[in-house]
Amino acid sequence: MDISVVIPLYNEEESLPELYAWIARVMQEGGFSYEVIFVDDGSTDRSWEVVQQLRSESDRVKGIKFRRNYGKSPALYCGFAEAQGEVVITMDADLQDSPDEIPALYRMIVDEKLDLVSGWKQKRYDPLSKTIPTKLFNATARRVSGIHNLHDFNCGLKAYRRDVVKNIEVYGEMHRYIPYLAKNAGFNRIGEKVVHHQARKYGHTKFGFNRFFNGYLDLITLWFLSTFGIKPMHFFGLLGSLMFLFGLVAVIAVGAGKLYAVYHGMHYRLVTDSPYFYLALTAMIIGTQLFLAGFLGELISRNAPDRNNYQIETKI
Repeated sequence: MDISVVIPLYNEEESLPELYAWIARVMQEGGFSYEVIFVDDGSTDRSWEVVQQLRSESDRVKGIKFRRNYGKSPALYCGFAEAQGEVVITMDADLQDSPDEIPALYRMIVDEKLDLVSGWKQKRYDPLSKTIPTKLFNATARRVSGIHNLHDFNCGLKAYRRDVVKNIEVYGEMHRYIPYLAKNAGFNRIGEKVVHHQARKYGHTKFGFNRFFNGYLDLITLWFLSTFGIKPMHFFGLLGSLMFLFGLVAVIAVGAGKLYAVYHGMHYRLVTDSPYFYLALTAMIIGTQLFLAGFLGELISRNAPDRNNYQIETKI
């Protein structure tokens, strides 16, 4: 099979028939063998009934329905697990991503031997409340990830070599950083393509400012895991050791000061009367705790056994 198209969706009943018809036309014109995998992320409208209807009309349609809303990353994770195509295309279900881009994305993966191609919506039709945070987010992601040739990390329209989606773990809200996840997994041939962005035709955007802030928190998490994920002692142990040594030196200095005063018959006060004693003691305690946190982190696997255990109601 040439192409698998994975489409996460949430309350997009109006756009689904038009989107699938558009994809089918593009695939037929390009002569591709393909499948379209719709992942219903707990929709409360008639989206799943529409997917079932599309399935009854074509065996190229597959569907996964979550019992409740988990988010885009879990939807992509389950869609990637089902994908059989040599090239996997992801796109949003709101018709803002154009299926006409699929043949060019496919050729970039196959002919240019790229691992991943990310779309770049150079001209956007989103409100300023979404475009400005997106620019700030992408600038930060480029610097932290080291992938300097990408302008739009969070673009839903992407193409992957099948090996990529089978060897990365998309969880939480890490769909924003799939290029970074791919790079950390050893897939370094990452390209970009300017793609057409269309104004939303149906419904309303699911974007909120909480996603903007969560994106930065996820970026910090991913940076930490990629740098210290298998060696947490290198971070916590070093920081804890430095704080402990600072506290120890400070305690010694306070004690030495008192001994010096006693030896020379000078006026002195109790060590416990000095605020520096308590600051030093606190630094030693915190340093010890950080060291132990690093030690425990070495013993505990960061991969929780139920991280990707999502309740799927049915598949078709």
